Amino acid sequence: MKTSPGVDVSVPLLDLTAQYRPIRDAVLQAVTRVCDSQRFILGPEVEALEQELGAMLEAGHAVAVSSGTDALLVALMALGVGPGDEVITPTYSFFATGGCVSRVGATPVFVDIDPVTYNADPDAIARAITPRTKAILPVHLYGLSADMDPILKMAAVAGVPVIEDAAQAIGARYKGRQAGTLGQIGCFSFFPSKNLGAFGDGGLVTTNDAALAQEIRLLRNHGAEPKYFHSRIGGNFRIDALQAAILRVKAPHLPAWTDARRTNADRYRQLFHEAGVTDVTLPEEPEGYRHIYNQFVIRGRDRDALRDHLQRQRIGSEIYYPVPFHRQECFASLGHPIDAFPVADAAATTSLALPIYGELTDVQLRHVVSSVAEFYRTAR
Repeated sequence: MKTSPGVDVSVPLLDLTAQYRPIRDAVLQAVTRVCDSQRFILGPEVEALEQELGAMLEAGHAVAVSSGTDALLVALMALGVGPGDEVITPTYSFFATGGCVSRVGATPVFVDIDPVTYNADPDAIARAITPRTKAILPVHLYGLSADMDPILKMAAVAGVPVIEDAAQAIGARYKGRQAGTLGQIGCFSFFPSKNLGAFGDGGLVTTNDAALAQEIRLLRNHGAEPKYFHSRIGGNFRIDALQAAILRVKAPHLPAWTDARRTNADRYRQLFHEAGVTDVTLPEEPEGYRHIYNQFVIRGRDRDALRDHLQRQRIGSEIYYPVPFHRQECFASLGHPIDAFPVADAAATTSLALPIYGELTDVQLRHVVSSVAEFYRTAR
């Protein structure tokens, strides 16, 4: 497979300008509306966003916060997780997942991942539960839900809550249910590169427990209710009205943007098959799951050389994630053997994210696949 001779093709890992152009006027109108109101912290824009996203996610309560990291942090705080407690979470994720556990004074207990989904291995979670386990924190990595039924069952038996890290999985489904609404709390991120991204940081916490939602609202505003009267020590986890207004413009487009990513994922599979590429493993979508492809992650030998080759072909890529938690210097005191999590280690050395955003053209998709095929053809 070749791109057309003489065609100059570049493929950035993500092109947010292509997404922005069609909605530019609506975004600017929303920003102007907030500026004219001069209400920048919480207020009606945030309340409207919470109602709209809560309905979209089929969640009983949605609380907008300052980032996906702060969503995880306030979730742990709301559940009373602290010193002496253990929280089980995969060793392979964005740093905030493990970092927030340590920030509340608890001990992160890392588990290995499933080699197909990259998500926490339920059997490994079962083996990690102890009397000190205070919560289980699975991650829906890359936009694919973790296998939640066994996780929820073992959590119920142990009597501990489940916090879902759905930062990369807004709109993903597991057996017909929305990721982020299956456990006690779901945590989402609106970092600009997410499928639903703000123009800066932002996040969301979902729950079907009204009392828990109220606690999260209290904690996001320094535990103050009423103003200047503090029943809890919380933090400043408030999303600002400008980000809320922008997200309200973008959210109605999310289903179409997600469908475009899913279409591109199917097209990748077709093109890789047509090109006869057998040197890479493509992402899978198990039966009963709905993948939303925040990333399209392949696995292959000579990953770093492949990435260098793609860069020379003007194709963006990224490694999510090169260093699992158990190999991070800041977690060395936990004393994990260096070879304790072989599946995560293998993923860290072989995985590579390719461009998957909805605005990709077929010419760009073909250029990516032909470049991967060329690398492995010449490397033999």
